[in-house]
Amino acid sequence: MKRGGRDSDQDSPEEGTAEKPKKPRTTHECSQPCDWGNLLQDIVLHVFKYLPLLDRAHASQVCRNWNQVFHMPDLWRCFEFELNQPATSYLKATHPELIKQIIKRHSNHLQYVSFKSHFISALTVVFVNSKSLSSLKIDDTPVDDPSLKVLVANNSDTLKLLKMSSCPHVSPAGILCVADQCHGLRELALNYHLLSDELLLALSSEKHVRLEHLRIDVVSENPGQTHFHTIQKSSWDAFIKHSPKVNLVMYFFLYEEEFDPFFRYEIPATHLYFGRSVSKDVLGRVGMTCPRLVELVVCANGLRPLDEELIRIAERCKNLSAIGLGECEVSCSAFVEFVKMCGGRLSQLSIMEEVLIPDQKYSLEQIHWEVSKHLGRVWFPDMMPTW
Repeated sequence: MKRGGRDSDQDSPEEGTAEKPKKPRTTHECSQPCDWGNLLQDIVLHVFKYLPLLDRAHASQVCRNWNQVFHMPDLWRCFEFELNQPATSYLKATHPELIKQIIKRHSNHLQYVSFKSHFISALTVVFVNSKSLSSLKIDDTPVDDPSLKVLVANNSDTLKLLKMSSCPHVSPAGILCVADQCHGLRELALNYHLLSDELLLALSSEKHVRLEHLRIDVVSENPGQTHFHTIQKSSWDAFIKHSPKVNLVMYFFLYEEEFDPFFRYEIPATHLYFGRSVSKDVLGRVGMTCPRLVELVVCANGLRPLDEELIRIAERCKNLSAIGLGECEVSCSAFVEFVKMCGGRLSQLSIMEEVLIPDQKYSLEQIHWEVSKHLGRVWFPDMMPTW
């Protein structure tokens, strides 16, 4: 019995010493508590950049490390101020004093600022304290000419982009001051009432760099009550001579009777967007006066086919590469001829299906194949607007 027991022990020594299979650890057992306060500052900085101002301020009170990130210059190079929320909503409203404190400490770091606020005092603080603004977007803010003079005095050497929308207190003289002093300005967006012959000539001076992008919003809220002035052809000529590669983008939200001052002579527009109904006559003038046209979007026209107007645009606008048509009418034959004339340069062709009117030559089923053949790629009409 002893030998048997001994032999048995010798033959299978693993039985006494074999380890039992380890029980797999659960996720809870393997994970270690996360020390949020010791996260790398680069990671915290990346997260902070996505937070609204008030949330940043609250997060900065969590720990010393997060507070240090809150005051890093990289966090304040690009920022959007929006203070239009009602003051009674504590969770959404951002107190102007918080804006002022941030700007006073980080004004030298601000480079890209977007501002939408009824608190002109906060905007004034930005203009007074900033020294290196490169990009400024102002929307629905009561900025005025004196404020722009302060902006220019402190940022004339660095400002390269200025976009202004719904700023009724700014006059043509105010925007002219910006153009006269900010010779490095490359992009400008403003309402048509701020555009003047003097502004175009200032942007065409030898001291000024070549403008790359000029956006003009031509907007009318009350039909027949807005007077639109005329820009001289000589001013456009001087402007395009100085900046031959500029993109001139014009958005029109006018009523039909208000188009009379426009497209009476050649203008260097490259992108045209008509947000309201535009007449056949106006589109015909577009084909005659916009040889640099690259993109055309017509949201509505009426019930009269635009066959001749499209053919004229294809003939004279040799750079046209994108077109969008909404509530319009074009015969299938004219549309095929238009595409054939433009050829493969049409990189974007957004045409609603109801725009195309079948005729004796093409049906809606046939036009798909015919247009695709001339484009060199598969094309179908759109079921809904894509612009």
